[in-house]
Amino acid sequence: MNLKELVTGKEGDKQFLLGNEAAVRGVIEAGLSVAATYPGTPSSEIGNILSFLAKDANIYFEFSTNEKVAMEVAATAAASGLRSFTFMKHVGMNVASDSFMTTAYTGVRGGMVILIADDPSMFSSQNEQDSRHYGHLANLPVLEPSNCQEIKDMVKYGFELSEKVQLPVIVRTTTRVSHMRGIVEFGEIKDNVSNDETHWMKGNFKKDPSQFVPVPAYAQKMHIDLIEKIEDVKSLSNKSDFNNEIKFGDSKMGVIASSSAFNYAHDVILSNNLDIDIFKVGLSNPFPDTKLIKFLESFDEVFVVEEVDPIIEKEVLMIIGQNNLNVKVHGKFDGTFPKYHEFNPDIVKEGFNKFLNFYEKEEPQLSESLKKLISEIPNRAPVLCAGCPHRAMYYGINKAAEELRIPTDDLIFASDIGCYTLGLNPPYNAADYLLSMGSSVGDGCGFSIATNQHVVGFIGDSTFFHSGVSPLINAVHNKQKFVLTVLDNRITAMTGGQPNPGMPVDGMGDEAPEISIRKIANAVGVKFVRVVNPLNLEQVIKTYKEALEFDGVAVIIAKSPCTLIKGLPKKPPVNFDESKCQKCKKCSNDLACSAISFKDNKIVVDKSMCNGCNICVQVCKYGALTEGR
Repeated sequence: MNLKELVTGKEGDKQFLLGNEAAVRGVIEAGLSVAATYPGTPSSEIGNILSFLAKDANIYFEFSTNEKVAMEVAATAAASGLRSFTFMKHVGMNVASDSFMTTAYTGVRGGMVILIADDPSMFSSQNEQDSRHYGHLANLPVLEPSNCQEIKDMVKYGFELSEKVQLPVIVRTTTRVSHMRGIVEFGEIKDNVSNDETHWMKGNFKKDPSQFVPVPAYAQKMHIDLIEKIEDVKSLSNKSDFNNEIKFGDSKMGVIASSSAFNYAHDVILSNNLDIDIFKVGLSNPFPDTKLIKFLESFDEVFVVEEVDPIIEKEVLMIIGQNNLNVKVHGKFDGTFPKYHEFNPDIVKEGFNKFLNFYEKEEPQLSESLKKLISEIPNRAPVLCAGCPHRAMYYGINKAAEELRIPTDDLIFASDIGCYTLGLNPPYNAADYLLSMGSSVGDGCGFSIATNQHVVGFIGDSTFFHSGVSPLINAVHNKQKFVLTVLDNRITAMTGGQPNPGMPVDGMGDEAPEISIRKIANAVGVKFVRVVNPLNLEQVIKTYKEALEFDGVAVIIAKSPCTLIKGLPKKPPVNFDESKCQKCKKCSNDLACSAISFKDNKIVVDKSMCNGCNICVQVCKYGALTEGR
């Protein structure tokens, strides 16, 4: 599909869309004016598409420096009467939560939708959390789509609900829902034509401190108003078509499910001809209690199927207790389903079968040839790309520590969130502690205080702007001692190549001021600041040795573009002369370039992968590897 059809598609058109593409069509149909995000999988595609389509759709879009800023951009736009949208992955919501909690108190004037993409099973995340808790914590409505059509429809409805009750609305997706594909029928697009020289609509903020300045005297009343608003939403939840019963028969067993877990339950019931009705929950906070009571009256037992935490299950148990219903609940609390990771049809089927006994579980019988093949397939850990400039920095710090005779146990590596977390793997072993975005700098502060060991932190350029500056100020002010490496690969690489403030372009492709990491480090008082070319190993090792011996905070900025940036000139692959090779394996084992392997007792260079960074040429002492021509 041509992405422009998300803007030009007419009511009634049908397209085969990715879940995140459906979200974009939803905000376009809603007449969105302002959108802001910090990229994070599984929500990244939404920003990539909006970046491409924003001008055509009369939308202002930005990649903010972090999720908290994105939340504030969206909140102020909504306070000015515009429809605004902010979206992020689940851990990004933790960053945004401080301002988010207060938007529930102040409320909104224009519709505001917050899409949070959870990552059950942690395919690309450092933890597994259930962001539906934020709806309960803040007393805000939560919508849970289970397919692409519902993503589009719920995002659009979210703006209507937001304006009706004057509250932000959360749309919670999961990795599977964000990345599934399905047919989506388009609806009508609400007009959002700009009213001045810009291409996006402008609003007008009308001052009212009693609504927008939550000092204690005002905030006390705001909380009361919030409770009343969410009670109004409860009546809407009990009438909503997003909360509906799907009948399959007249069994005494029922199922209550939401989001992607509903899909698995639905598939298991259909494929096994089970006589079980489903109560599908789409508007899950506030919970549709009266609607559920009516559903429960028909059953002796119910299964609750949800990812990740037993949030709906708690609601169901509370409703059963409050209303003295004699219904047994099978879910996470009684061990019917796991309390962690994403589900699949097999997990749901096995949970149902514990009480329904509708099939005999058989262990798969593998042929001897298949068993042999499985035993021979090697495990492959994720690796840095061939030619990645980060590899040279990891090699360089280990070489510098070796030359300074710093024992391995005396060198702590504080890592961060990004591609460079792969420094964890051998032979680099350069990740010992990791908490969150920007934590490598704060962790460096802590280790500097708590130990006498050498501390080296690694952080990416985008992550530095996201949340690395504040802890760097802390480090300088409190006279701490550690080395911080800023891996400036000129892009936000791990989430798909989005711009960041260190680049001369903004989220809509327009020219923008480039913010200098070196000048920031100098400005906050760092006395040791060096910019190095990571593809120059001699310079890297020399600089690391100086930094490790510096008494204070040392910042090394490794500046070299990510090898995946489109349009970069490709250098010729290296030449390999087998006759000069001494099989020392420094290139394959110590540098561990993914384009070089040791196979059949010899070094092999995969020239289709090699991009001519020539780091291996500098590692080889025997001239077996030379620069390509």
